[in-house]
Amino acid sequence: MENFNFYSPTYFAFGKDRERDCGDLVKKFGGNRVLIHYGGGSAIRSGLIDRVKDSLNKAGIAFIELGGVMPNPRSGLVYEGIDLCRKEKVDFVLAVGGGSVIDSAKAIAAGSIYEGDFWDFYQGKFIEKALPIGTILTIAAAGSEGSGDSVITNENGMIKRGATGDGIRPKFSILNPELTASLPAYQTACGITDIIAHLYERYLTNSKDVEVTDRLIESLILTMKIEGKKVMEDLKNYQARANIMWAGMVAHNNIVGVGRSQDWASHDIEHELSALYDCAHGAGLAVTMPAVFTYNCSHDIMRFAQIAVRVWGCQMDFANPEKTAREGIEALRSFLISIGMPGNFEELGAKEEDIEKLAHTCCHGNGNKSGKIGGFVSLEQKDVEAIYRLML
Repeated sequence: MENFNFYSPTYFAFGKDRERDCGDLVKKFGGNRVLIHYGGGSAIRSGLIDRVKDSLNKAGIAFIELGGVMPNPRSGLVYEGIDLCRKEKVDFVLAVGGGSVIDSAKAIAAGSIYEGDFWDFYQGKFIEKALPIGTILTIAAAGSEGSGDSVITNENGMIKRGATGDGIRPKFSILNPELTASLPAYQTACGITDIIAHLYERYLTNSKDVEVTDRLIESLILTMKIEGKKVMEDLKNYQARANIMWAGMVAHNNIVGVGRSQDWASHDIEHELSALYDCAHGAGLAVTMPAVFTYNCSHDIMRFAQIAVRVWGCQMDFANPEKTAREGIEALRSFLISIGMPGNFEELGAKEEDIEKLAHTCCHGNGNKSGKIGGFVSLEQKDVEAIYRLML
């Protein structure tokens, strides 16, 4: 296990009707003038935004609104939000939605008090300071409600990149599983896939003797495997939704990633797909992960074999551990397909003729001087092209 620092100060309010507490929580964390940031019409049609406004009014908190966040959130709305916050002297940003809304809110919160272009943070500048952020989560997937991370697509070139820093960890996050019960099956499955991906990105490590976090990750993937099946059979299953929602937060606030190197190749490779084709991030990951794992399997066969046995129920073949490892990868792929996720490039709407462009942007775009990605295996453009071809 490696040395680490871990800081995760977010206050979580979990359970039914907790969105009605948002006014008191904003006040608790010093907010007086709030930007309510949300996505499309569902938050309005469901009455959620009205409940949020009512709670803020009761707490004596002034607010303004900015809706319109899209999946794979765009830089244009971030710039609009930054200008609005400065003009209206906003001192707190409240995100009402899923990971896209929260990531957009984080970018606005950071950019509002920064003299330069907020995109600097998405080119490697650490976010130390931002307006305080609160979240009301409506989709269990990204884990942004408990993390110091954000991902935005820059419309100038359609480049999708991430930023990080303790400055954008939410001050509080409200997690009411009931708010996820209206999600369609496809969006629910995308969320399950994203959560599993966050866990695998940490599991694929070159660090030794990390049994505690190995076991934590394995238990969370097992939870997603079991509770994911339950919720796909009954989308209104509150307890399954509750377990998935909390697992999604734990998967990405990095408690399971401390003391170990991490990978993130699958996310980097997928980001090019969702940036270019605007596919759902979880759907892209469902196709990307098995291809990346197949390509990287020989780097550490026993790591893949271990998770195959402990999570996917494969029998260890000590004479041929690679067989066990590959059975585990196939078990993951089969599970994702069983919950309605795509299995190849065509189902994503991706095109073979774009592979060279995708790989080049992945390895060299947005100022990546090394030309390489991945923390488990160092991948160059030729490797990334080969991985995309495994997705065909």
